[in-house]
Amino acid sequence: MSVCKGIMTNLSNDEVKHIAKLSRLELTQEEIDKYTDQLSSVLEYVEKLNEVNTGDTEPTANIAGLNDVFRDDEVVVSGISHEEIGKNAPEFKDGLLVVPGVFE
Repeated sequence: MSVCKGIMTNLSNDEVKHIAKLSRLELTQEEIDKYTDQLSSVLEYVEKLNEVNTGDTEPTANIAGLNDVFRDDEVVVSGISHEEIGKNAPEFKDGLLVVPGVFE
């Protein structure tokens, strides 16, 4: 496993399984093997970005030159009922989506 500035470029199957679990994805062993290779390749490519000399580059927050691009929030009725939404959720209770807590 290669490590450069904290980025691992060769993921293990267990790491891909962990990522899949966090993403609530059920993967077959074939998919795990496939994604292990693919994700490792992506990380290797991203690692190459560390080689780019950006020392003289000014930080940029907006390259388009646009100002005040925000619009007012508007409520739009979607026509989807709570029951329909609940059909796609792992857990739905009292009209609300139930999600795992993020704080201990």
